[in-house]
Order: sequence, then C-alpha cells, then structure tokens
Amino acid sequence: MYCGFDYGTSNCALGILQDGKPVLAELENNHRYLPSTVYALSRDFISEAVAKGLSQSLRPEFLESRKGILARARRFRVEEDYEADDQVLFFGREAFAEYYQFPDEGYFVKSPKSFLGGSGLRAEHIQFFEDVVAAMMMNVKRRSEEKFQQEMRHTVIGRPVNFQGLDAEESNQQALKILTVAARRAGFESVEFQYEPIAAGLDFERSLEKDQTVLVVDIGGGTSDCAMVRMGPSYRERLDRANDFLSYTGERVGGNDLDIQLAGRQIMPLFGMGAELKTGLPMPTQLYWNAVTTNDVTAQAIFNSLETKQQMDQLRLDMVKPILMDRFKTLREHKHNFHIVKDAEEAKIQLSDVMKMHVDLSYIEADLQLDLEREQLAQAIIHPVEKMVALMQDAIDQAGERPDVIYMTGGSAKSPVIQAAVREQIGDIPLLDGDHFGSVASGLTVWADRIFR
Repeated sequence: MYCGFDYGTSNCALGILQDGKPVLAELENNHRYLPSTVYALSRDFISEAVAKGLSQSLRPEFLESRKGILARARRFRVEEDYEADDQVLFFGREAFAEYYQFPDEGYFVKSPKSFLGGSGLRAEHIQFFEDVVAAMMMNVKRRSEEKFQQEMRHTVIGRPVNFQGLDAEESNQQALKILTVAARRAGFESVEFQYEPIAAGLDFERSLEKDQTVLVVDIGGGTSDCAMVRMGPSYRERLDRANDFLSYTGERVGGNDLDIQLAGRQIMPLFGMGAELKTGLPMPTQLYWNAVTTNDVTAQAIFNSLETKQQMDQLRLDMVKPILMDRFKTLREHKHNFHIVKDAEEAKIQLSDVMKMHVDLSYIEADLQLDLEREQLAQAIIHPVEKMVALMQDAIDQAGERPDVIYMTGGSAKSPVIQAAVREQIGDIPLLDGDHFGSVASGLTVWADRIFR
C-alpha cells in the first residue's frame, strides 16, 4: 500500500486514498495530527528503539554503527531496572505530558525537522537525527497500519523548498538524505518527495471547477513556502506538472519563529530580559534569545553551557532586581524553556480567535502569570511576518503575473495578524483558507496515488 506522509515540523500526518479521496489516519486517540515530539527516558533509548524496529536486512549494519550507543542503553536499563517491555519512549501529546511532569529527568526533542540541513553538523549529529526521525516515522507508520489494517510500503514525503537559508542546495541534500535513510529504516521500500506547497495545492485543486492561477502559501512550523501554480480541471490529471508550476520560493521562517518571538518579547521580560542593571544599562538580551530559540542546536548548547551559568551568576550581582535572575535560573535548571515556547505557541493559537488570553506560568513560580493581547502578538511577530509576505511577493514577481486567488495553509496561516499583513501588502486578491494542518498530507496522498498506482 502507498501513502502520503507529512513529516512536519509541528505535526505529523499520514494519509491513504479511499474511494478516490484522501483519508488521514487517526494517530493519537481521535487526532489525525501527531505533534512532532519525542520524550525518552534516556537519549540512547531512541537508537535502541530504531534497532528493535529494523528489518533483518538493515539490522546488522545499524547495530555495528551504533554499537557504543546500544551498549549504553543496555547499561542504563540495568542500572534503572527497566524491563524489556517497559515504555521508555513517548510520542506526540504523551511526550509533552511526560516532559511537563519530568522536564529535567528525560530527553525531550521537539520539531527535529527544524534541525535538518543545519550547517556544521558532525557525523554523530547526523546519526542522531537519523535515529530520531526514524523512531518517529516508525511510530506514525505503525499507528497508521493499525488503523487502516494495511501495510504501508511506499510513500511520498513532503519537503520544504529550502530546509535552511544558508548553502541551500547542500543543506537540502543533507536533509533529504536523512529523511530517506530514516524512512527506509522505518520500513518504506519506496520513498519519493514532493514540495509541500505543491502538495497543498494538489489538495486544493480537487475542489476547483475552473482553471485558475493560484498562489499556494504553506506556513509550516519551520519554513514558509510559496508556489505559483496553474491548476484546475484542465491540469489535475496530468502526471507531468512541471510546466504548470510557475515559481517557487521558500525560507526557514515559520510558526516556530512566531512562537520564539512572542516568547522572547512578551514572556522573557518576566525573567529579566530588558531589566535594569545597577549601571543604568539594560540586561544583555542574547541569554534570553538563546533560551527560547529551541529550534537552534547552537543556541541550546550555549544556553546549557557552564559559561552561561557563570554569566547568569555574575549578572545577578549587577541587577537592580536579582529576583528576576533567580526566576530565570530556575527555568534553566529545570529545562522549562521548551515549556515557555509551547506556552507562546498556545497563546498564538488562542489569539487567532480571541483578543486577549491568559498564560499560567505557575510551574516556574507560584502565582506567576501573564495576560497577552492580540496587538502584543502582532508587534512581537512583525519581522518574521514581513519575511513571509516578502516570500509571497517574490513568488508573484518570479511568475510575472498576479494570481487569481491566494490559498493559505499551515497552522499559522490561520492567524488574523498574518492574513491582515497579506491583504495589506499583496493587495486585493481573494484569500482562501485551507485545512490548516491536513492539506499537505492530503495532497501528498493524491500524488502518491498518481505515481505508485
């Protein structure tokens, strides 16, 4: 059986075609979207889980390449008295629940797709990301096969136009290789890729009754991608769509960046960002941006380093209100920074529907809380939104014509702040909302049917 697999920065989804229509698997209770997270009681258990799930043909090479890691996993099991069938990995919402309960005990990974294609990754980093992605894909594949009662053997996986901004082609090749290796280890015999904005457009095209030129905008968790596409009844049955795609643009700016900006500019002041030093100068801000930039390996390594701890201790002595640094040190020691960014994400989502909402930060300190308004969100995310709109305009300029309609998908595309910016900058073009989470997976499923049927 073949499927479309949206291995997303924020969520994963998998679909198959039933009665000519894409149907997405319920991956967690009644949810068709599984948050792209994993929580492991030990980091080495991630590689161990991959080893256990491998086919016989792939296992010997993997066992040899991960020999040291798997030995550490076995020792940890003995030391902590874990049985072979004990649950040591948690995915999706379960992973968040475990992290919230035990933030500084296990190993929490959110949005590993954000790191793919990063510059300066050593061989051991690439191996680690291969294992994280493979473990997550194995989990999604297994849950989907249980729901559909069919084995998934062939897949089309979504990809952004560019995974990272620097050295784009080298970055893309590295990321695609990691995804391919992971997918094959997860059990897929055939692995193809399709651009995510094109996949979203293919899903939208099924509903068109007349030919149109459409600007498809996919604002994902890690990237924003645009494609200008001719689509409609005259085009949708074609196997070769190369001439129908007029332009592509994409950049590593997405929903995660909105969350980070909101966390930094509106929540981090509660921890001393911008606070006054005894010299009358404001606090250095890089400490705080490193804390909330959870999609950057380097920023996280610096934030968790001994040098950062020493800098925080020194700054505490220089602050007018040292209690703010005490609060920040609590956040760092207990690894609450991912929780902070998740709170910002939830605030962003709620502020799509309401003008004001409440953030409860009592897991940091009793009675610590914050009220946020939509206007504060708009001010916090102004720079990444400007980049998103610029990508849209660039796609239009490259195509050399204006679209008949703009079709927006991706979780953050729902935000009225973003939609208002699009209308203001792009002009009076009809703006349509898609399935903000499912359109890419549905389009990938349509394409899988085209090429594997």
